[in-house]
Amino acid sequence: MIEVRQLTRRYGATAAVDQLSFDVRPGVVTGFLGPNGSGKSTTMRLILGLDSADAGQARIGGRPYRDLRWPLREVGALLEARAFHPGRAARAHLAALAAGNAIPRARVEEVLALTGLEQAGGKRAGTFSLGMAQRLGIAAALPGDPGVLLLDEPVSGLDPEGIRWIRGLLRSLAAEGRAVLVSSHLISETALMADHLVVIGRGRLLADTTAAELAARASTLEEAFLQLTGDSTEYRAARS
Repeated sequence: MIEVRQLTRRYGATAAVDQLSFDVRPGVVTGFLGPNGSGKSTTMRLILGLDSADAGQARIGGRPYRDLRWPLREVGALLEARAFHPGRAARAHLAALAAGNAIPRARVEEVLALTGLEQAGGKRAGTFSLGMAQRLGIAAALPGDPGVLLLDEPVSGLDPEGIRWIRGLLRSLAAEGRAVLVSSHLISETALMADHLVVIGRGRLLADTTAAELAARASTLEEAFLQLTGDSTEYRAARS
């Protein structure tokens, strides 16, 4: 389980994350939604201990990320798809991650198969298409068979078949009892894979609800999302 309590992160006078609180529960895919610049990526970095909070806290299984003995076995994360050495083969990239967390090498082959990269495991990651790089990023979150997953824009760069694949993968992982947090600014797509939605704007919580409950606020889910986040976008189109 992920617990976020009054989490705050400021950059000068700007609050990127502002007294944010929510939970990501086991067995549930939680969609983490908001306009560009709303603080989603910063929140994920705070949860993973990559940035320091000015106030509040984030815990995974009751502990800060920095206190986890074998992080990759407990938490899998995708923050940037191309977070790999371009000259290293996909299999070697995953093997290095596994070795650093005392994970058996056989798990690398399982993850390559799970993400559809078994035939591409020997290829240099720098030659991968955007969609294949995204699959490798997702694969890098899985070697430790973690109970918690955080994925930032996981469908970016995927074709329709790939989007359907990641949708099914995340649902199956949650069905095994994992807590899954998926960030996106695409409300309709996220609603197809997520059981629960956390919506933020300008770093503050706007909604903690289900897709059905959010959709009931307007004629469509997209319209409800736009109404909710309209004052939180970085720019607005001129109205006649």
